[in-house]
Amino acid sequence: MDEAQGLSGEAALTELRRRLSEELARRRWTKTRLAARAVLGRTTVSEAFREDGPVPSEQTVAALADALSLPREELLRLRRRATGTSSGAVGPVARVVEEVPRPGRPIGDWDPHALEVHPAGPAVATAGSVGGAGVRALSAYVRREHDRVLAEVVQEASSGRSRIVVLVGSSSTGKTRACWEAVQPLAAKGWQLWHPFDPTRAAAALEGLHQVGPGTVVWLNEAQHYLGDREHGERIAAALHHLLTSPERGPVLVLGTLWSEYAQQYRAVPAPGGPDPHSRTREILSTSTLTVPEFFDASALAAAAELAENGDALLADTLTRAGADGRVAQDLAGAPALLGCLHDASAPARALLEAAMDARRLGLGLHLPQVFLTDAALDYLTDLEHDQLTDSWAPLAYAELATAVHGKQAPLRPVNPRPARRPAPPTGAALPSPLLSEPMVRLADYLEQHGRATRRHLCPPASFWHAAHTHLTQPDDLDNLAEEADSRYRLQWGHSLRHRATERGSTGELCTLGWKRQKAGDKEGAETLYRTAADLGSAEALHALGLMRAKSGDRDGAETLLREAADRGETYALFSLADMREASGDREGAEALHREAADRGDAEVLCNLGASRATAGDWEGAEAFYREAADRGNVLALSSVADIREASGDREGAEAACLEAADRGITYALTSLADVREASGDQESAEVLYRKAADLGDSYALTSLASMREASGDQEGAEALYRRAADLGSADALISLASMVEVSGDRNGTEAVLREAADGDNIRTLTSLAKIWKEYGDQERAEALYRKAAGLGSSPALASLAEMREKAGDQTGADALYRKSVDGGGGAALAVQKRWPFGLDPDGKATPQWACASRFCRP
Repeated sequence: MDEAQGLSGEAALTELRRRLSEELARRRWTKTRLAARAVLGRTTVSEAFREDGPVPSEQTVAALADALSLPREELLRLRRRATGTSSGAVGPVARVVEEVPRPGRPIGDWDPHALEVHPAGPAVATAGSVGGAGVRALSAYVRREHDRVLAEVVQEASSGRSRIVVLVGSSSTGKTRACWEAVQPLAAKGWQLWHPFDPTRAAAALEGLHQVGPGTVVWLNEAQHYLGDREHGERIAAALHHLLTSPERGPVLVLGTLWSEYAQQYRAVPAPGGPDPHSRTREILSTSTLTVPEFFDASALAAAAELAENGDALLADTLTRAGADGRVAQDLAGAPALLGCLHDASAPARALLEAAMDARRLGLGLHLPQVFLTDAALDYLTDLEHDQLTDSWAPLAYAELATAVHGKQAPLRPVNPRPARRPAPPTGAALPSPLLSEPMVRLADYLEQHGRATRRHLCPPASFWHAAHTHLTQPDDLDNLAEEADSRYRLQWGHSLRHRATERGSTGELCTLGWKRQKAGDKEGAETLYRTAADLGSAEALHALGLMRAKSGDRDGAETLLREAADRGETYALFSLADMREASGDREGAEALHREAADRGDAEVLCNLGASRATAGDWEGAEAFYREAADRGNVLALSSVADIREASGDREGAEAACLEAADRGITYALTSLADVREASGDQESAEVLYRKAADLGDSYALTSLASMREASGDQEGAEALYRRAADLGSADALISLASMVEVSGDRNGTEAVLREAADGDNIRTLTSLAKIWKEYGDQERAEALYRKAAGLGSSPALASLAEMREKAGDQTGADALYRKSVDGGGGAALAVQKRWPFGLDPDGKATPQWACASRFCRP
């Protein structure tokens, strides 16, 4: 029979308290310690043990039983008997505390994004995601000084003392994330979290605050919605004060976040006799605020960099943009919102953003002229979108893009650039400068990086080049676009932009034109252009003039010009001077000039000096120069040190130099020495070096080891090593593995390896396999692999596809692929040059020297 059945109500309550008291005494705990373990208020625990106190609630009994490891159900039956709720109750019923449902749910049941923690990147689609939804990521957390203070507050709450802290700072500085990280230790102790939200934040808080019980985190994110509410704000502040100062209701932890401007507003003391709408709120905030800095300091940036190096892709990505100014939290919070702005923008606004992304990736400066973008954007619109433009489209689109999202970042924000303050050229010639009154805008860093990744194979339309030629005035911008136009075979625009740059005082373009004149034999014209550039401050032009004087036999004039160029920062002029000294037999003077160049921070010069000493047989002097180069950051110089040691017979010294280079991230030194040892027949030593490099993740070393195993007949060991190298992205390893399997006669195994390689995303592997299938005559497989590589961003794969189509007689398909190759720029454009020699159009008609080489390259 249940022991509680035969007890009266009073006896059951006495038995309940006896069991609790005996276990408490046996453990030698204080009631304060028990309260902390049970996550209950000290008053609540004291009332449960007090002889004339009320019957404790079911929640309290259950919590005490769990904390003391007593049988929960037995104690709950005693409690029910004490309240008279069990059958056969006799005697008077003791006072019962009214059971009220506590708001909130266990901390572990919450999704941080549901508590308004900003995701730190675009949603990642998962297999189970519906309607395009995905998992929203969080980066690793970087703890700062305010996190230490917040942790102390949480610890006090965990120990039984009710606390409140309100994090104050600018938007998207990491306030909400800091709160989320801080409450994680409480999750393990069974605390609940309540986020008053429905029907409105203020109404939910006012209704539920009086029901909050011990072990609850009250989550007041964006506290202005609670404390600043005109109708309920002061009543909420009063309810919070009552909750925090009522021992029987604790411990509780109130966490809030607040923008700085709201905190200043609520804490402001009113004028004498004036209204005081925030008196209770001011009292709450007087001792509870904690400032979150806007920027990551040096130690936080270092911690973030370490997390990034250890594999946190989100932090690594944001540090490329925000590492300089420390606005890491803002960048993490703003990136997804900015991407949403791009996807959801109106057609004109999207066209402006795409033009701005192209402008930045093609070399224009941070501040983009608004008049340039307005004209450039027109061809980014479809015909229908263009027809629907109104007279006010541009102001409306710029206003749309100037609206800030998380982190106070706007997709395309207005800027007020500082005027350039440069020293005047030596001749006193005026430097061209843009009009400061011209409206300028700046593209958000995240969208710039997104554009570089997603638009790298796209060529801007004609309106972009036309707007650049019409509106851009900065010589550097024009220079960069001229180069980019040439690389995309927009040769007419490249020529026009280059002349425009010259008109605007581009010393680089003047030097380029001077070189062309000089190459054509027009020395007088070349010197005039060089002199014009030199008068504008070009050290490069002075260098060119000095070399011209040297060739004409004017040694003194040449040295004067070269020294002036060197004094203006042209390091290569020192090399030219050194060559002149060397030619005249002044080796000591030549070395002094090389040393001067090295002192300017050029480690490559030190390597050249080392090579010169090594050629002369001065091994000690050569090594000294190579080691100095390594100390200045050229770690590859240690490989040269290893070569010197190896050549002089110091094998241990050679290996030590290679290991030093490997410790500094250059495994090439180890594999290079291993190659030398293997070529000399020292297989054993080579294998040791390859293995050391392989242990550091060098795929070439793994492939070399596999090849050695294969040669020795260890097929199984070779396959394992080839697969390890393939896992590190080595296309050679997969190809070698397939060849090894085929040699063994396992045709199915070969197919399996090749199929595995084809299923991957390694461009080099895909193109290598495509070449193999092409040689085997399997055009279908080859084209499929080239197409996959092209889809991953390989312009050469497009060119190869075009060539295959052309050979198959599909001229239309080939032309379309050649068009994509040209738009992608880079090496793919060479395919067009091969097909249509410079100066001829596709129909074989002559064109001017600067004309476009292809009908696909119209300006």
